Amino acid sequence: MVKFMIVFRHPEDAEAFENVYQDFLGLVERMPHIQRRQVVHITGSPLGSPDAYRILELYFESTNAQQNALLSEIGQEAGQELQRLKRGSYELYFADVYEEAGAQTAQPQPESIAESQSDDS
Repeated sequence: MVKFMIVFRHPEDAEAFENVYQDFLGLVERMPHIQRRQVVHITGSPLGSPDAYRILELYFESTNAQQNALLSEIGQEAGQELQRLKRGSYELYFADVYEEAGAQTAQPQPESIAESQSDDS
């Protein structure tokens, strides 16, 4: 799986940003081949004030599907809408996605804890 990410910086004019963003999002929702879409609202950072304001992630089955979506008529229209935002107010990224189902660290069983404690004695 691959994804196309758009990282938006804090807008100077939040209302103007939201108007463009909503028009852009309406076009994105009509793009072909999107498997999943995530909108991430940044709430803070342990390192202080974050540069990022919002992240839009579009997931595709393959690079070919992603390319076809972005080059489609509606994808091109969405790109033109995005350009209404101030230059430098967003960044675009392509990424490979690796996910593990149930990625949980195995927990020791109670009997193995007791055995290891008795071995230490």
